[in-house]
Amino acid sequence: MLKKYLTRRQFLNYGKLSILFFLNSCSNSSKKTSIFFQSSFYPKTLKDTLPAILRQENINFSKLQLDKNKLKLSNSGLFLINDGWLDNLDFESFYDINDLIPSDLLDNRSNDFLNSFKEYQRNKLFPIGVIPYAVIIKNNRDIIKDAKNSWDFLLDENLKGKIIFPQSPRIIMSISKKIKTKNSLSKLKGQAMLFDDQNSIKWLINSKASVAITPYSICLKYIKADPRLSIVFPDEGVPLIWNFLLTKSKIHNQTIVDWIKSLEKRPIIDELANQGWYLPFNNEYSINKYNENIKKNSFYPSNICWGNSWSILPLNNEEKLNLENLWNQSSSP
Repeated sequence: MLKKYLTRRQFLNYGKLSILFFLNSCSNSSKKTSIFFQSSFYPKTLKDTLPAILRQENINFSKLQLDKNKLKLSNSGLFLINDGWLDNLDFESFYDINDLIPSDLLDNRSNDFLNSFKEYQRNKLFPIGVIPYAVIIKNNRDIIKDAKNSWDFLLDENLKGKIIFPQSPRIIMSISKKIKTKNSLSKLKGQAMLFDDQNSIKWLINSKASVAITPYSICLKYIKADPRLSIVFPDEGVPLIWNFLLTKSKIHNQTIVDWIKSLEKRPIIDELANQGWYLPFNNEYSINKYNENIKKNSFYPSNICWGNSWSILPLNNEEKLNLENLWNQSSSP
């Protein structure tokens, strides 16, 4: 029959084991490196592939939240961030990351985009994913054909006050340059119902809006579930969102390299693409995901669209000021 109560010696032995377990847990925790990213913008598959040695930390990189995140930003670790927020970072505080990763891993589009950055910046940026913008149309199949051909359809009189644009003026200005009409930027702003990214599809579904221009990764789950919605990628191309990996740590470098290489497995490439995320690697199978025939699966950008798509290049202070003035001076008609 088992004893009902512990002896004093057994109690002390259990106490020692508990202390050892606690110390071991603390030791394992201290060996972890944090990886900071805005969780809602990254696909589940990518987050699931992160090595266990990385502690996932949610962070908001927007300017309004920087004060709250200063302590996190000052800590060592890795960062996943898209190109729209790079201006919020102090590049001097990051290590060169491209020295760790084979130079031939990236595809031509990635290398071309990196070359648009200053040398001290591009050595610290590793492209980990690219997301195309998509045009989502609700209950209006009459404009789908025009939307597939060019961006001019956005100026249709029937769409006045019914378009949800991205929050980024640079994205809107880049689209306006594709439209073959004088004062296209002013006219585009006159077509807007509102400017939103994160909640654009919810607004589209629950309002009088007819069109939303939104990141592909945000709209996919709605497109597959709601038969009223159609997705279009204009042959003239779409703006691209780049996501980068940066590091403030020299710990676990080999683990990071192994993780990046593991993303090239075909099932992972497929799952990421199905969630609107494309790997910009020099990998034949991954590159073919850019070249999906739109007739085979209308959820994918066509080869023509990919070839004409564009990246939003970094600006110097003078260029930023000029674009800000241009945006403010382009009054709605």
